[in-house]
Formats: sequence, C-alpha cells, structure tokens
Amino acid sequence: MARAVKVLTTLRNHWKKTTFGVCLLSWGGNWLYGKHCDNLLRRAACQEAQAFGNQLIPSSMPLKKATVFLNPAACKGKARNLFEKNAAPILHLSGLDVTVVKTDYEGQAKKLLELMENTDLIIIAGGDGTVQEVITGLLRRADEAAFSKIPIGFIPLGKTCTLSHTLYPESTNKVQHIINATLAILKGETVPLDVLQIKGEKEQPVFAVTGLRWGSYRDAGVKVSKYWYLGPLKTKAAHFFSTFKEWPQKHQAALMYLGPTERPPEEPEEKPSRPPLYVRLYRRLWLYWSSQIPQEVTPEDWEELKLSTIELSIATRNRQLDLTEVEPGIVAFSLSFGLQSKELKRTGSRERTGATVN
Repeated sequence: MARAVKVLTTLRNHWKKTTFGVCLLSWGGNWLYGKHCDNLLRRAACQEAQAFGNQLIPSSMPLKKATVFLNPAACKGKARNLFEKNAAPILHLSGLDVTVVKTDYEGQAKKLLELMENTDLIIIAGGDGTVQEVITGLLRRADEAAFSKIPIGFIPLGKTCTLSHTLYPESTNKVQHIINATLAILKGETVPLDVLQIKGEKEQPVFAVTGLRWGSYRDAGVKVSKYWYLGPLKTKAAHFFSTFKEWPQKHQAALMYLGPTERPPEEPEEKPSRPPLYVRLYRRLWLYWSSQIPQEVTPEDWEELKLSTIELSIATRNRQLDLTEVEPGIVAFSLSFGLQSKELKRTGSRERTGATVN
C-alpha cells in the first residue's frame, strides 16, 4: 500500500511528465488498434477473394488475364506500398493471371497502352492522373473500338481520386476504400461512364472522364508543393505569389465544342455464309469498273464561345453519377467508353502553363 501511495505521489509531483506519458500511451494504443483493425479487414477480404480462386473452371478455358498499371509516385510515393499490402494479395488469391506494369515517368502509361497486347481486364492503380493517361492511351489506339470493350477497374491510390467518390461508397479508412474497390473488380460489377475528348491545335486528342480545368487557380495549385517549407500556409502563399506575379488574372480564350455523341448499340456478331466463287468474282469486277459515288460528308456543327475568365472548368456527369439508374445489384467499378464525347478546341490570347485533365 505504501508503495502504491509513493508511486501516485511521484506521478502527481511530476504531472507534466505524467500527462505526456498518458498522451503518448493513448496515441500508441490507438495506433496499434487501428493496425489491428486494418489487418482484420485484409484477412476478411483475402478470404472472400480466395472463394473466387477456388471456383473450378473447365480445363480448356484459360485463366483470365488482368493487366495492372501502377503509378508508384502517386500519393507522395506511398502508392506502391498501399497496393502491395492491400490490393495485390486479393488479386492473386482470386485466380487471375495478374501482370503489374509500373510506370517510371509521367506519360509512360499512354505509350505502354499503344503496345499492350490483348487482355481480359485493365486495372488502374493510382490517382486521377493515372486514369487520364490510361484512358487516353487506350482510345488513341487504331483498334480502340475493340479495346474499349475491355472492362477497366480503378483502385484509388492517389492523393486526388475524384472518380472513386462516384464509383465506390465513401470511407474514411484508406485500407477499407482500397479493399472495397478491389473486391468490386473481382465481382465484375460494371457501369458505363461518359468520356470527354479534348483537341488542341496541334496535339493529339486527350480523353478525360471527370473534367477539364484551365486557369489561374489551377496554375497556382500546381505550385503549392514548391512552398512546402511554409507548412499550413503553403496553399495561400502559392495563390498570393501567383496573383502578385501575374496581374490581371483574367484570360481570354476561344472555346469550340460539340455536343454529346452517343455510341450506337452493339449488334450481335453474325458471320454470313461465304458466297459462291462466281458471285465474288462478279462483285470484284463490278467494284473495279463502276465509278464510285462520292459520299457526302455531314459538316460538324461546332459551337464557339469567347471567354474572359479567371478559371475555366468543364465537368462531365460522372461526378454526380446516379448509380440507382443502373440495374439492381450492380455497383460501378469499370468504365465503358463512348456513351458521351465532346470535342473541345482551346486557344488563348495569353500562353498558359497547362491544363488539368482528369
């Protein structure tokens, strides 16, 4: 008893150290409890994925191939660790033939998509920038009509994942959010999304699924990391110095756009019977000797806007996608392109540093 009283007296006399120790123990206990909960989530997800992997398939049916485009630089360099701890075990246990392609620099995913062979599933592991690169590389292919039918899964690993808020339920737990996205991919739940096509004067077209930002606020946001040493004031400092350096903030631009174009529904592929030899010869001779009638080209009805603005933002309906319109039991995970497309041509009286497309 006397020893307990002595301990309590010592703690009371050194109340500052006692308070610090209690706070440290509380933080450590909460951190360990969070790690334990994350491990339980991973274990439950792996058990669910293993149920997919244990399903029997015919011996003549090959394994489904999944190509993962991983951006290790996303989320300030934490994306690789997040993927390997939370998503990779689930994918491997599901019975998929997984190939992970890691990008080394910005724009590499576009080039890799041009050389990619046929696959059953494309998975994007990164943020908004990685999504934009993969979609652009996919739709720039000469055979994009065939490759657009491949479902695309999205695992949100980046700092900014605008599309994930549309496709998956909100979760404050990063591990839970990644697991939900990965399991949705295994379940094959799909939903079609709109695609925005942006054309410059000289560059190849760029494609986006959420929108386009161009202007002073966007330029200032890119420079925020430059003022990291200012701590919580870095965002305000970036906007202040950007405004001080470039005044007035308004910029002139000419915007030309087309309305949405719906892709026609896919018709079932029916192989007609091969006609006899004399019919084929007759058709070839007819095509050779007959004069071809020039086809009339319908002019595109472009609409032009003259803008004077600080910030230009163009958004698709994917940001507020109503998943209740989809068939019951279907929750979105993948992208089907071509339901809506717009062509935008942008010129400005002043040179801009760039635009954010995502």
